[in-house]
Amino acid sequence: MNIKIAIADDNSFLISAVKEKLSFFNELELKFTAFNGSELLTKLDENHNIDIILMDIEMPVLNGIEATEVVKKRHPQIKIIMLTVFDNDENIFKAIKAGADGYLLKEVNAKDLYDGIKETLNGGAAMNPSIAMKTLKLLRNPLNIDKSQDINDIKLTNREVDVLEQLSKGLSYNLIADNFFLSIGTVRKHIENIYKKLQVHNKIEAVQKAKKNNLI
Repeated sequence: MNIKIAIADDNSFLISAVKEKLSFFNELELKFTAFNGSELLTKLDENHNIDIILMDIEMPVLNGIEATEVVKKRHPQIKIIMLTVFDNDENIFKAIKAGADGYLLKEVNAKDLYDGIKETLNGGAAMNPSIAMKTLKLLRNPLNIDKSQDINDIKLTNREVDVLEQLSKGLSYNLIADNFFLSIGTVRKHIENIYKKLQVHNKIEAVQKAKKNNLI
């Protein structure tokens, strides 16, 4: 029996790449694609006979996490695997809380994608190893902030403060990179260092703790 699939992604190049990976397996049948969460919901209203959705996170109009929440309320039988470029802590938790059944990186090869789809449909959870590790770590130490750490111990560099201020305004990594003429990799590194120094796991905690300690 064919596995009926829908893809939601605002990048047509990435949709083509995923389509190509699916095309290697006869039992995988792509029913439709959508460019954002809102379009996905409209198409599901017309045809919700879908087994699994491969869902991008960063999408306009309605992002993948918001769309996942709605799909799970309306069609709880449909499985959802998040396909993303970043194994970002905050997104992992938001997606899992929204009801995602799996979480894979977009560069996943065709065989691993197929195995992930099969595993998820059989009640498992498709997860890229680095994401599985992060999830375990975060579950073991849920927001483990060391209360004894003295406020004066937190020393952020000027650049880290700049990046954190931009984060607190809700700017994306891309925009922060553009504003400071940095690569996205460098911005991610700064954010990693900020999280480490503040002993937090996501943006919201980082901003809250920095404000509490008058760092921004």
